[in-house]
Amino acid sequence: MPRFVVEADGGSRGNPGPAGYGAVVLDPATGETLAERAEYIGVATNNVAEYKGLIAGLRAAHELAPDAVVLVRMDSKLVVEQMSGRWKIKHPDMKPLAAEAAKILPRSQVTYEWIPREKNKHADRLANEAMDAGKRGRQWEPSGSTAVFDRSAARALATPPASGPPGDAAAGAAAVRAALAASAAPAADTLFAEPGESGEPTAAAPTTGTGWGPDLGAPATLVLLRHGETALTPQKRFSGSGGTDPELSPAGRRQAAAVAEALAARGTVQAVVSSPLRRCRETAQAVADRLGLPVAIEEGLRETDFGAWEGLTFAEVRARFPDDLQAWLDSPKAAPTGGGESFATVTRRVSAARDRLVSAHAGRTVLVVTHVTPVKTLVRLALGAPPESLFKMELSAASLSAVAYYADGNASVRLLNDTGHLR
Repeated sequence: MPRFVVEADGGSRGNPGPAGYGAVVLDPATGETLAERAEYIGVATNNVAEYKGLIAGLRAAHELAPDAVVLVRMDSKLVVEQMSGRWKIKHPDMKPLAAEAAKILPRSQVTYEWIPREKNKHADRLANEAMDAGKRGRQWEPSGSTAVFDRSAARALATPPASGPPGDAAAGAAAVRAALAASAAPAADTLFAEPGESGEPTAAAPTTGTGWGPDLGAPATLVLLRHGETALTPQKRFSGSGGTDPELSPAGRRQAAAVAEALAARGTVQAVVSSPLRRCRETAQAVADRLGLPVAIEEGLRETDFGAWEGLTFAEVRARFPDDLQAWLDSPKAAPTGGGESFATVTRRVSAARDRLVSAHAGRTVLVVTHVTPVKTLVRLALGAPPESLFKMELSAASLSAVAYYADGNASVRLLNDTGHLR
C-alpha cells in the first residue's frame, strides 16, 4: 500500500484578506516531491485558506494512488484537531470544508499531525507564491515555483512498519507517525496559537507529532506586549506603579499603532488584557480598537512599585541609596527604598494573575499588555530560571514576547523581545 506525506498550508493577508493555499505530496521513502498544488482564492480567512490547502493536498494524493495511506502534516492546530475529531466544528464556513476533505480518502487511510510553522516551509512558500501571483492578477503556475522543503524529515519516514500485515492501513499510518515523531528535532514553537474558532477540544490528551509526549490540547497562549514609550522611557528612569502614571509619548503612540497593525495582520489574538496603569491601557486600547475587541483590566499585571526610586535613573539611585540598591540587586526579597515591592512580592502577584488568565482563556490566544518586570517574570517562571535572570533579559518598549501554557502544567517560551513590527 503506497504511503504519502501531505503538507498543506494557507494564509490570508488581512484575515480576511487576499488569501491563497499551498500543498505538497512527498514520498516518505525518498523525500521527493510527487505533486504540488497552490492557488490564489481571493478574499478569505486564514482558516478557510488552510482548509482549501488540505483539500488540494488530499486530492493530489488521491490522484496519485486512491489506496494510499496518507499522513497530513500542518501547522494549523485548528485544522489538525478538527479533522482528527478532537475539536468540534462550529463555524459555518468550516463545516462544509471539513466534510469535503473527509470525503476524499477513507478515514482509515488518513492521519493528522501538527508541526511547527518552520517545519512546513514548502507548503508555506507555495501559499505565499499563490498570494503573490494573485496580487499581480495571475494564478500560481508550477513552473514558477521556487518552493524549498526539508527532505530529511520525509526520508526518516521510510522506516518499515514495526508490526501489522502488509496492507494494514492503521499499522502503516502508525508507522508513519512513529517515524515522524522519532525524526523530529526539538524546535521552537510557533509564535501564536491558532485562532481556535471551534472553542474547546472534545477529547483529552491527543497525541503530538513532535516527539515531546502528551499534547493536552491547544495551550493558553499569552502574547506579552510591553507598553509603548513614555517620556521617562528613553531616559531609563524607574517608572513603576508608585510614581506619576505617565501617558504614552508621541513615539509611544506610534509604536502602539505599529504593533496594532502587526497583530491585526496575524489575526490570532482573541482577547486583550491590560495592566491598570495608563501607559498600558493606552497601548492596549490602540490594539483593541484595531482588532475590534474590548480591553479587560488585570490588577496583578501592574509594574513593580519602586518606592523612593520612582522617576530616578539607576545612577541617581546608586548615588542616593547605594546600600539599598546593592541589597535589591543581591536578593529578590529586598525591596526598593521607601516601601517599594520586592521581586519576590511581584512574582507572587504576577503568578496569581497568570493563573487567572490561563484558567479563563484555556486554548485561546490572549494579548497581555504589561510592563518590564511582569513580562520578564513570566518568561523566567516558564523557563525555570533563577531570579537573577531578570537582570539578563533585554525588553524594549512595544516589544512582543509569548508564552504558551499547557493543561499538564508545562509552559513553552515562544518569543522574547520581538521588535520587528517597529522597523
